[in-house]
Amino acid sequence: MNKQLHSRIWILIALLGAAVLTGCQGLTRSDLDDNTGDLGEVENAKKGAGDTYMKISAHFLERGQLDLALINAKTSLEKDPNNAQTHNILGLIYQRLGEDRLADRHFESAVRLQPKNSYIRNAYGAFLCAQDRFEEADQQFKKALENPLYDTPWVALTNAGICSGRGGDQRQSEVYLRSALRVNPTFSVALLEMAELSLENAEYLSARGYLQRYLAVAEHTAESLWIGIRTERELGDQDAVA
Repeated sequence: MNKQLHSRIWILIALLGAAVLTGCQGLTRSDLDDNTGDLGEVENAKKGAGDTYMKISAHFLERGQLDLALINAKTSLEKDPNNAQTHNILGLIYQRLGEDRLADRHFESAVRLQPKNSYIRNAYGAFLCAQDRFEEADQQFKKALENPLYDTPWVALTNAGICSGRGGDQRQSEVYLRSALRVNPTFSVALLEMAELSLENAEYLSARGYLQRYLAVAEHTAESLWIGIRTERELGDQDAVA
């Protein structure tokens, strides 16, 4: 997988029966729980100061102001030590700062507090992949995809594809990326990854096709131009290369 893995992973990081009625016995709570977790719960309208500071922190993180993001995230955690979203944001902040041990600790706390939150699982998976912990990352992406209310599954699928490729499993990478495009055929990151994967596999017409689909939804980047140049060289189209 190419050297721009980390930047793409960050982009992908997103900133949540009848047997009972008949009196059937022997069911535990885990038997009755679904996979929706917090995404399937009614939002609490009386959220406290911890949640307010968490949202402020997320705003600064999105703007790249890591100092202010960190200050507000720490304040949020003082107000509410069990705020999973704050732990997730702290994981992202510390990852950006190169404090991997602290990032891991906060991601683990976020997962423990909201184990069925797909967005948190996806973020933790991206972190683990960046640490070359490929099998652990894959498990996090799979957990993210278990929640039927996860409304951007193509993000976790694409991250899983990128991570599998980085771990050396090109076949599994293609499986994940194709699955992402079945769910969202216009997801530009997956299209570009498939273009590059096709190029690496000497499937030059497929590479051209994926790149054309990419350009229908996104602007050229240095990476997409380089994929295009190499593809058209192989196909012998010098005008396209120019």
